[in-house]
Amino acid sequence: MKLKSLLLIGMLFLIVGCGNDNVNKVENKDVLSKKWDEIESSAKGTKVNLFMWGGDEGINQYIDEWATPRLQEEYNITLNRQPMNTEEFMQKLLTEKKAGKNKGTIDVIWINGANFKNAKNGDLLFGSFTNKLPNFNEYISSTDQNAKFDQGTKIEGLEAPWGNVQFVFNYDSSKIDSPPKTLDELKQWIIDHPGKFTYPNVSDFTGNTFVKHLLVAGAGGNTDILAKEVDQDLLKKSEDYIWGYLSDIKGSLWRRGETYPESLTKLDTLYSQGEVWMTMGFNSARAESLIANGIFPESTKSFILEQPGSISNTHYLSIPFNSPNPEGAMTVINFLESPEAQIAKMDPDMWGEGTVLNFDKLSEDNQKKIKSLDRGESVLSPEILNQYKLPDLDTGYTEWINNEWANRVIEK
Repeated sequence: MKLKSLLLIGMLFLIVGCGNDNVNKVENKDVLSKKWDEIESSAKGTKVNLFMWGGDEGINQYIDEWATPRLQEEYNITLNRQPMNTEEFMQKLLTEKKAGKNKGTIDVIWINGANFKNAKNGDLLFGSFTNKLPNFNEYISSTDQNAKFDQGTKIEGLEAPWGNVQFVFNYDSSKIDSPPKTLDELKQWIIDHPGKFTYPNVSDFTGNTFVKHLLVAGAGGNTDILAKEVDQDLLKKSEDYIWGYLSDIKGSLWRRGETYPESLTKLDTLYSQGEVWMTMGFNSARAESLIANGIFPESTKSFILEQPGSISNTHYLSIPFNSPNPEGAMTVINFLESPEAQIAKMDPDMWGEGTVLNFDKLSEDNQKKIKSLDRGESVLSPEILNQYKLPDLDTGYTEWINNEWANRVIEK
């Protein structure tokens, strides 16, 4: 009798879940069938909740001090930035999906990579909306590579490109005359300067990407294969190099590798306090705002490793399946893809990251604005960045690093 009751409850839950999915699909279709003028008009006077990582002061400043007041002035939209790690709001959405909560509290999410793949597979996203956005259609288009695939996952209009970043190391030039140029030189520098280098735990995106560079080197620089689905043979070929490298440097790391910063923010703090002489991050110009705000020393400069190169990454904005204000969400995303917003975001005094807009599609005036940007002394030239730019890897490698690192590094 008890088993029958449990089965009945399970069947009822499935029926309710299916019914909620159908309601969502109907509501989404209704919104997406509207003309853009109707969507924009419906968004006026509303509040839009943007859930995003909040660990970078320059990014927060861009949202709070530049984008928010302009959205209020131009669209009468109140943008509410809610700092939260991606894993946390992903879990929140998953819980709401299972509970059949059709009206949530999140309108826009900052997402990419494995989190996008999981959100897509879990049916946690609103729908294919990017072709409704005027700025997407004019300056990006669905044929662009960064609008077609997100680390190997087909996008299919479920998220809109927001920015491009590239992995760089930041260092204190008052303490380091000549930074390393290759992974081998970096290893030797770490050994020669014990305690002055570390990297974040690989559960942090920055720490994981640091290890990805070792994977690229171990695979002989074969990024064409690494950008596709996980190749087990390639992992077997590369793993001795990866774990051997990390083992070789472990005893020379900050606190002898007995602990690792839990986030990039923690690593930045160690750097700003002078405990380590290098930090790192997925934004070639992020140091400028940190220098201006007195967080990083003025002697901070940047470098990338010429071998194996520097991994780049595109990140996106998407709308959850149960957004209470999808019209407002689309209006905000369209604004954040505008030339005005994208060029402002390139300013190193704010965020300093690269644009997702096609340069050739911009007006001559906007092209001049980009060319005239002074990105600061700590920022590497576009020529150097482009010369050593690598594509990001399939999300399966991120998961593999997460799974293997604790056993191979921490427990040894």
